[in-house]
Amino acid sequence: MFLRNCWYVACWSHELKQSMPLGVTIIGEPVVLYRRGDGQVVGLEDRCVHRLAPLSLGRCEGDNLRCMYHGLLFAPDGRCVDIPGQEAVPAKACVKTYPVADRHGWVWVWMGDPAAADDGLIPQSRSVDDPAWHFDTGSLDYLANYQLINDNLTDFSHLSFVHANSFNAGLNWALSRPEITQLERGIGVERWVIGDPVPPYLNGDFDTVDQYIRYDYLAPGILLLATEVHRGGTGERTPLGSPRPEPLFATFSPQAVTPIDEHNTRYFFAWGPRAVDGDKATAALMMQVARQAFNEDKLIIEAQQQIINRDPSRSVVPVSCDKGVIMFQRTMARLLREENPASAAD
Repeated sequence: MFLRNCWYVACWSHELKQSMPLGVTIIGEPVVLYRRGDGQVVGLEDRCVHRLAPLSLGRCEGDNLRCMYHGLLFAPDGRCVDIPGQEAVPAKACVKTYPVADRHGWVWVWMGDPAAADDGLIPQSRSVDDPAWHFDTGSLDYLANYQLINDNLTDFSHLSFVHANSFNAGLNWALSRPEITQLERGIGVERWVIGDPVPPYLNGDFDTVDQYIRYDYLAPGILLLATEVHRGGTGERTPLGSPRPEPLFATFSPQAVTPIDEHNTRYFFAWGPRAVDGDKATAALMMQVARQAFNEDKLIIEAQQQIINRDPSRSVVPVSCDKGVIMFQRTMARLLREENPASAAD
């Protein structure tokens, strides 16, 4: 079961070009996105009412979208407004519409009750267009259920083993435990990682560093990650919650997990430094490291999914690093119950 009354990331804003419809699948539903003449985004069901051809293969005509099978023309409100060779347009010739928003460099789609769409539930991320930062962006498709990726991103202890080569992560990621707080629609995670090897994107006359990490992980799978690299010894002198000195290097990474269906997931990610710490070339170098790391995640998560598929009845044995995983799983379960009270009562 998927959470519906929430905003899902459909694509990067720069991927949706003027006059070029884009078809995506979110929680099993085909959606077509296109830009009106003024650049505003429209979201429609990607299925013509006539012969059920995908509208994403259609043509933008001003603010409207024409199906290129038999030419039916649809307005942004989903109404068919023209049928070639036919004067009357049936009132029922309408496609479903979706609330959409273009925020922080992402196009968001509300998959639930349109009347319940609340822009205030769009997570407040730093925009990838923020001139104070330099970001590079990417995406990756997984042959795995989205919940396995959520689990991965709510527990960074795996960095010591999965990402020892890419991120040069040390053992303290696995040995230390973060402070985790419950949020209304997710969790907040904060930690110091003491004596970590120097990240591959940082040059300096030191052998180890202390990294300060703070992130929110929000429904349905949005990661807003801030990282600061400090000289060794800073973490021991600076308890969580107290003012921190100016870091050697600061980065931010917005990420999003969007279920395509039960078996496939699209993962969006961006990463980059403050403008005072680097430039576009720095961001590109960091993204090379990130792509290596995220492909390491993909390898193990897809293999994990294959094992689960062989015997879905097998249960897992939780350990102490699973606190954030369990808290987020419970948050999602609560939101699903609130959305489907009848199902929860059965």
